[in-house]
Amino acid sequence: MNSVMKAAPAGTGPLAGMRVIELTSTVAGPFCGRLLADFGAEVIKIEPAEGDAVRSMGARSDGASLYAASILRNKKLIALDMRRSEAQALVRDLLRQADVFIENFRPGTMEKWGLGYEALSSDNPGLVMVRISGYGQTGPYSQRPGYGVTSEAISGLRDLTGDPDRPPARVATSLTDYITGLYAAFGAAMALIERNRSGKGQVIDAALYEAAFSFVEPHIPAFAALGSIATRAGSRLPGHVPNNLYSTADDRYVQIVAASDSIFRRLLRAMQRDDLAQDVRFSTPAARAQHPDEMDAVIGAWTGSLPLADLECLLAENEVPAARIYNIADIFSDPHYQSRAMLQRVSSEEFGEVTVTGVVPRLSRTPGEVGWAGRAVGSDTHEVLADLLGMRPDAIVAMQQAGIASGRR
Repeated sequence: MNSVMKAAPAGTGPLAGMRVIELTSTVAGPFCGRLLADFGAEVIKIEPAEGDAVRSMGARSDGASLYAASILRNKKLIALDMRRSEAQALVRDLLRQADVFIENFRPGTMEKWGLGYEALSSDNPGLVMVRISGYGQTGPYSQRPGYGVTSEAISGLRDLTGDPDRPPARVATSLTDYITGLYAAFGAAMALIERNRSGKGQVIDAALYEAAFSFVEPHIPAFAALGSIATRAGSRLPGHVPNNLYSTADDRYVQIVAASDSIFRRLLRAMQRDDLAQDVRFSTPAARAQHPDEMDAVIGAWTGSLPLADLECLLAENEVPAARIYNIADIFSDPHYQSRAMLQRVSSEEFGEVTVTGVVPRLSRTPGEVGWAGRAVGSDTHEVLADLLGMRPDAIVAMQQAGIASGRR
């Protein structure tokens, strides 16, 4: 695994010079901010004194959140009580000097706090405001409370996940939050590019349900034109055969994708079943798509007769796209992950060091990097208020004593 990485120098990455104020909680908003921070933006995250809800998620070590050490990385962390008008005024002052503002409260909350886009843009016309919510800023559902998992249910994506004879399943991670955070960061980057031409900012309205819905894309024209309703297909990809998960002699699983004729012939060679190319059920992609059960039965009988290691060798020798189903332990022992720095050990104030995911995507000339792990709540309150707002130390202490701000001195 990579050696422990020290703090990266300031001002590197394609977003260097951009200042982002992040007033978000849980996953979608913090992930959006983390993406921008990974690529050089100065991200100042605002939390309540008790910390972002994401600090209560995932595994803990010595009482601290390992998840937070990753998703809050590369950020300056300040703590303010946003219910207080004084804290709202501080945020508005910070936003006068910002390029991007990320928030994921229920629509209307920012307006109540004097932080709506109309007010903010009058102070800072170039400000880009990223608004993440369950159902968007408009429409009949806009005021509903929304989490990724409930928005995923409405999107149609959940109905396609899992086995056909069981209730819809979920991926054991905050999938829709991550999809939405990615779209939100993409939207912010596009708005910053456009600002170079116009000098004006704008609002990005990123809805959790719409982000998940976008992944249902192939089924939308099919329903509109044919009335067909897609259903759960388990480990298969309907209409693309063979493309499935197969068990092995040693009770492991291998994913094999060989739907095109050229790859299918290579699979038959690995199986020593060249005769199947002449079987009318399997001779063309269209024919195979019409006989998925028969196709899977033939391949499953072959994979079930061999241990996983032998199957991997045969499939690799014949250049058939295939992979065992990795668990986290497999990932940590895999040389490819290590060679591409996808597991990075970084210095941590709370843990000494912590392993986090690498930066995605890779840029050849101005790559992103992990400078430091997420830190304790309010670690940078004093620095940010003093450096950006010019507040005196005694004034910051007074705010802390009044419960408006918190953090170490």
